[in-house]
Amino acid sequence: MKEKIKAILKTLPERPGVYLMRDAEGKIIYVGKAIKLKRRVSSYFRHSHLSPRLNKLVSLIEDISIIRTETEAEALIVEAKLIRRYSPFFNIELKMSDKYPFIKITAEDFPRLEITRHKQNDGAVYLGPFVNAGNIKNLMRLAERYFPLRVCRSKIIPNKNKRPCVEYNLGHSMGACAGLCSKSEYRERVADLILLFEGKSAELIQRLKQRMNEAAKNLEFEKAAACRDTVRAIWKLSRQKISSPLQEDLDNETWQVLNRIQELLNLKVLAWRIDAFDISHTHGHDTYGCCVVFEQGRPSPNLYRRFKIRSLKDGEINDFQSMYETVKRRYAHVLDNSEPAPQLALIDGGPEQLEYAERALKDLGFELPLIALAKREELIFLPGRPNEPLRLDLSDPALQLFQRLRDEVHRYAITTHRNRREKFFTRSKLNDIPGIGKKKAAELLVKFGSSSKIAALTPEELQTVPGIGPALAKKILDSLKES
Repeated sequence: MKEKIKAILKTLPERPGVYLMRDAEGKIIYVGKAIKLKRRVSSYFRHSHLSPRLNKLVSLIEDISIIRTETEAEALIVEAKLIRRYSPFFNIELKMSDKYPFIKITAEDFPRLEITRHKQNDGAVYLGPFVNAGNIKNLMRLAERYFPLRVCRSKIIPNKNKRPCVEYNLGHSMGACAGLCSKSEYRERVADLILLFEGKSAELIQRLKQRMNEAAKNLEFEKAAACRDTVRAIWKLSRQKISSPLQEDLDNETWQVLNRIQELLNLKVLAWRIDAFDISHTHGHDTYGCCVVFEQGRPSPNLYRRFKIRSLKDGEINDFQSMYETVKRRYAHVLDNSEPAPQLALIDGGPEQLEYAERALKDLGFELPLIALAKREELIFLPGRPNEPLRLDLSDPALQLFQRLRDEVHRYAITTHRNRREKFFTRSKLNDIPGIGKKKAAELLVKFGSSSKIAALTPEELQTVPGIGPALAKKILDSLKES
């Protein structure tokens, strides 16, 4: 076994994921998935294989990369998409006699789910292809439990006088044959299934939560509870993985950038999900910590999060403490399985901000590679090396991706704070005072913080704001004290 391969095998985790084997030219020659990456990948090198093709594959392997996933089901989807995109030689050769199976949603008024190896031009929806029919059956069982469609093959003519089938009583059908659901309700269930099998859990959960809220408003508590339980089930089944496993438009250039980052930072796994953090406030008021997430080099807005800083007093400025709190709260959610874990986090700032982020992870007992990007000279700081930053060429694709992350979290932080401020200004008591417009109210609130604080000022203190004289200052104070 090659020494490089030995070193790689030692770093592989006993976790689900996808592995990519490459030859001396860096070309992907095989893609596979595993419940336990270390055990599965190591098995290729433990003994000689009876198959000449497998022996040939092993002899050509010069490098192995992995993509960590939260579940085996997610690994299945990622594997299928990578095989479809890159058509690795040995995936074709080793399964030359097989056709990858699809999940088929039939073209009927009330569609059914089927597994097929033949994609036809019959109006049906085909999801896949997938690489293992047994694993598809597991996914089908999950669908039958939480999003059941009809199983009978006969044509359905809804009849409310008809007794529903046994499958309905077992909770495996919507009772379409007995007119217990409309065609639109059934189609909505089909749309849910498509999102589930495409790995778009975030969009699916958002749909379910919206239905849950609507049902609760209409006092349909059983329906709301069913939506709630389904959301919990999806979270539990995928370890609350709420993002698409692999975007359809992952291109060769993006793949090269992610490999560049892995090599540059000596990461154990490919950083296909990266968090970025920034802090925003106005003179210490309304301080927010913000986190954005990129997956496969692109923004994933459904995973963005904002945190109202609790550890500072109003008006107190401490970006380091704010960063500590934000990072700690963010990854506390990862530890309790309510958020997916990234493979890398970027801090907007220098070595000081990075140190506080490190401290937050240490206090949580959570391990995650961290870097900080300082804007002035675009230096990349690494933990434990405050005086040895990386200085990359501005044309380096890794730096350009980090810059996009930094710029996006900065934009999100500013937008968060602006929206909060505008909402606050809109409901301010100052707007009810004659002679005070939105602009003047904004100036007052930015400088003094709140209507209650302004009411406690003296007329002389209030007059320090440009445009406010003795008469207007008295009017403002009188109006606020009366209210």
